[in-house]
Amino acid sequence: MEIVLGKSAVRQIRLSAQEAIEEGDTETLREDLLEAFTEEQVEEIERRLDSGDFYEFLTEMLDEWSGDDIDELFELLDAQLGDIGVDVKFERKAASAVEDEEEEEDEEDDEDLDDEDDDDLDDEEELDEEEDDDDDV
Repeated sequence: MEIVLGKSAVRQIRLSAQEAIEEGDTETLREDLLEAFTEEQVEEIERRLDSGDFYEFLTEMLDEWSGDDIDELFELLDAQLGDIGVDVKFERKAASAVEDEEEEEDEEDDEDLDDEDDDDLDDEEELDEEEDDDDDV
């Protein structure tokens, strides 16, 4: 079975995991993880689990999690679901919302620098033209 968690689900899990890291409480994270899956997906996962309880599965997984690395959480989820024959894919797994914003700001800064470089070239060209005009007189 293959499950793909969309960007919004991954983003919500990341935000919730960050909050869990800061506050040391995983209850909201467990609920957000559970909500990331459809009811049908949860039922299929529960059929594959020895305990038959996805909530308990998430509790045990969060107990294993070090509680300080979000990527480790996704790796644990992937590995533990893989152990029961569920291949889970995460859209945009590596990039967090904060990283996306920083990348956009960096791109904007680069564009601003390019515009400044263009302005500098324009100024130099104008100076060259003025010097040429002076030479003609």
